[in-house]
Amino acid sequence: MRIIIMGPPGAGKGTQAKHLAQHHGIPAISTGDIFRANVSLATPLGLEAKRYLDAGEYVPDEITNNMVRDRIGEPDAAGGFLLDGYPRTLAQVEELDGMIEPTGHELDAVISLVVDEDEVVTRLLQRARIEGRADDTEDIIRRRQEIYLEQTSPLIGAYRERGLIVEVDGLGEVDEVTKRILSACDSSADAIC
Repeated sequence: MRIIIMGPPGAGKGTQAKHLAQHHGIPAISTGDIFRANVSLATPLGLEAKRYLDAGEYVPDEITNNMVRDRIGEPDAAGGFLLDGYPRTLAQVEELDGMIEPTGHELDAVISLVVDEDEVVTRLLQRARIEGRADDTEDIIRRRQEIYLEQTSPLIGAYRERGLIVEVDGLGEVDEVTKRILSACDSSADAIC
């Protein structure tokens, strides 16, 4: 089982990724976690990424791709994986295809969590207040939502053309959303995820 989960900031991707990965017995792989692990272990890729992160710059695709390639090549991912936060560009879509192809497998599904922007903004503002995140203002949160839509709509289109998109309402209690995802996957033509 090789799955990607997508959704705007605040849609609950990380939470759902953990639930789905556990359900399928595969690792949930977050690019944020990969970055943090490589930086904290001072791997060669981590040291390279840290230079960009410390300068407040975007980590180049080449470094991100290599980190993902290394991670999905680990033994626990041999039977499959769930990616959260990758791919983010059409070039990364092609790169991921190239990573998976030699294994004789392909992607099984791309789950797209669909949420109401205003509800997500409200949720994130509440979280910012609770966690004391002064930098999470409404303007910043809305800008992140715009960037997500700009960056991911081409990816969703590309995966839709391949018949891999499974759209699920991402609002509601965690267990409700998990049930919706599993139900949508089971009711698809090939019970894909």
